[in-house]
Amino acid sequence: MIKDCQVAVLQMNTQEDKEANLSTALQLIDEAASAGADLVALPEYFNFLGRAELKKQAAEEIPGPTTKALADRAVKHNIWIHGGSILEVGPEDRCYNTSFVINPQGEIVAKYHKIHLFDVVIPGRVDARESASIEAGKEPVVAETALGKIGLSICYDLRFPELYRSLMFKGADIIAIPAAFTLYTGKDHWEVLLRARAIENQAYVLAPGQFGKHPEEQSCFGNSMIIDPWGTVIARAGEGVGWAMARIRAAELERVRTNVPALTHIRRELYADFK
Repeated sequence: MIKDCQVAVLQMNTQEDKEANLSTALQLIDEAASAGADLVALPEYFNFLGRAELKKQAAEEIPGPTTKALADRAVKHNIWIHGGSILEVGPEDRCYNTSFVINPQGEIVAKYHKIHLFDVVIPGRVDARESASIEAGKEPVVAETALGKIGLSICYDLRFPELYRSLMFKGADIIAIPAAFTLYTGKDHWEVLLRARAIENQAYVLAPGQFGKHPEEQSCFGNSMIIDPWGTVIARAGEGVGWAMARIRAAELERVRTNVPALTHIRRELYADFK
């Protein structure tokens, strides 16, 4: 069961300068922690978002410099940090799109490789081929924390509800969905899909995102938000770089799951693919 706590989602406009991006992330963490956050969640690709040919050199080992910087902040503020995602060194000439969770002692307690890769071409709008440089993950991951069980996912995963059902079956009460959601699809799909994932799994959703223009004419939708198990948006970031914060309440999760006990009515024996 989750614990009452303050959670913050960061919104960034990440570019190709890793040092500048990390500096911005650390500043936002400091601000959110000073405002009382117990858990701070960063967006997808928060330390580098740029041209495909630069991905390999931007990739790091985990643990590595970026996770070390976040771990130091976690210890300094005595908080949990969800590290959005970064490029992790992968097999041969490929990378992983990797999410991770750091505890207040500065330890990495969970790591997730993005399972669903964004290979979408919409003429004149979107041209993304994530699988050209990223190795897909193979395993759903739930992080065990003192604040509750956090199901890990990244951006395009949002369109695959079977992943979130799997995370719920693994005990997730909070779902993290860091993203760099495109402006073109985000304006129509981002919020409705986030709210659907919260409603159908009766879980809190943390959705920190990228905002604005990025290299290669990519534009991200922003609208980072926190959603409760009823599907209500309880916090939303404004335009630009910043953060939003809300309180997670164990009693609200219990109320929703008691009043609408849909999770107890799932015919799991009929869905062999759900583990």
